[in-house]
Amino acid sequence: MRVLLVEDDEPVAESLRRGLKRYSFEVEWVTTGAAALAHTGPYDVVLLDLGLPDTDGLDVCKALRARSNVPIIVISARSDETDRVVGLELGADDYVSKPFGVREVIARIRAVMRRVQPRSAEGTGPDRYGPRLTVDRKAARVHLDGEEVSLAPKEYDLLSFLTEEPGALMTREQIMEAVWDANWFGPTKTLDVHVAALRRKLAGAITIEAVRGVGFRLVVNEGEAADGGNGNVS
Repeated sequence: MRVLLVEDDEPVAESLRRGLKRYSFEVEWVTTGAAALAHTGPYDVVLLDLGLPDTDGLDVCKALRARSNVPIIVISARSDETDRVVGLELGADDYVSKPFGVREVIARIRAVMRRVQPRSAEGTGPDRYGPRLTVDRKAARVHLDGEEVSLAPKEYDLLSFLTEEPGALMTREQIMEAVWDANWFGPTKTLDVHVAALRRKLAGAITIEAVRGVGFRLVVNEGEAADGGNGNVS
């Protein structure tokens, strides 16, 4: 996922860059509003500081929203409720007050992307993964061989997250933060339970590989499954 970071405070920016890159985000960093508005490279989400040296970040937010639907998360030391309300009214999708942790920012990015995904996918129909599986993110429905599969809410969230990047290795920490909560302190055994449920319900259509001590990787099975295997890999 590509992030445009607009932040003039170098220590804050470097901390965010390091943290985001550990989670496989690609980060482009600019320090002024003018540079943000002039940036032509593709990006999936904007992290926008309000206290910029050349212009008010709220004006940058308004200009960015006028030309694109890319999600904008405002990051600012301003904690006044008025600034929050104005930022959201100008088109920001979320607001994070300084000081904040990198995990909180990542969790908010994941949450915003899940919220806006139906908006960006509107009119395009369900996403297909191989010949057997479709995920309709707009309706939050999953079909296997044309038949709807009944998934618990967290089973659906887990499948939706893993299918964002088929083949990519996701750590347990990444998955727990994205699907559950950045402040989750319970046992990660719940993740294994949900993975096992998806393996059972979507047997043959996908394989969820377990990388011992690291996390999981979802692989789309392109051919028809002849043996109805459960896709377990240890």
